Amino acid sequence: MANTSLPTKLQNSLPTAVKIIEVGPRDGLQNEPQTISAEVKIALVDRLSQAGFRNVEAASFVSPKWVPQMATSPEVMAGIQRRDGTLYSALVPNMKGFDAALAAGVDEVVIFAAASEAFSQKNINCSIAESIERFRDVAQAAKENKLRLRGALSCAFGCPYQGEVSGDSVADVVQRLRDLGCDEIDIADTIGVATPRHVQAIMQRAIAEFPIERLSGHFHDTYGQALANIYASLEVGITIYHASVAGLGGCPYAKGATGNIATEDVLYMMRGLGIETGIDFDKVVDAGQFISRHLGRPAVSRAGNAIAAKRIH
Repeated sequence: MANTSLPTKLQNSLPTAVKIIEVGPRDGLQNEPQTISAEVKIALVDRLSQAGFRNVEAASFVSPKWVPQMATSPEVMAGIQRRDGTLYSALVPNMKGFDAALAAGVDEVVIFAAASEAFSQKNINCSIAESIERFRDVAQAAKENKLRLRGALSCAFGCPYQGEVSGDSVADVVQRLRDLGCDEIDIADTIGVATPRHVQAIMQRAIAEFPIERLSGHFHDTYGQALANIYASLEVGITIYHASVAGLGGCPYAKGATGNIATEDVLYMMRGLGIETGIDFDKVVDAGQFISRHLGRPAVSRAGNAIAAKRIH
């Protein structure tokens, strides 16, 4: 069983402000089976920029063979209207991807590792240690070119292949990403199995290895726990969260289940808690309805759909 004991230290009060990283254009759309044009992706990114996000994950420079939906990333980066104060991020798997991202003018590159050896082997055919070594050149190149470097740590709360993931494993990979020079590290519940006390215990392990103000929570909503897990993370002082407009993105390991937590739902909760995000909620609702129309299905966002329905009536 995972360690779900309540951590000894909780914040006396919740943070007064948080940063929301919008991951829909990349982490969300990459799972879509239908082809989405570069023009639609550009329009989505621009709508999100205008809503006030300080960081938008806009592209992925991976092989089109493996992620065909991201093949238009160079066009997307060339076509967006860049907003002052917004970082545009891209996932890169290797130096070839880094060179393409650099040419496209990204502000931040995202590298990735897993807290689970089984997931690392199944996903990228190498051990955790080998995956970190593969990214050493990318990390160095990012620093030399004055780009932000973000590390994504997947399966930090559970793995579809090995099940439980230990806090020791999470702490170890956080150390490795820290030592590569990551400016920010994402602690991700890739398959959405975490619950609040487990989240707090794992976050405390990460906090012991990396500055809390540069740690982020990336929660999937497969079992309906993502908002509760964000609240639990707020209680231990995490102030950066990932979310996906309209709930874009499925979970490949749980058929029919939702993946990323919907940005609209996160913003609605933050507003109710009196936590500042700097984001225009209504514009995000508009962006969610926009992309959902193009996909031909309702948004996976209760708050977004509720607001949209009120407007109609």
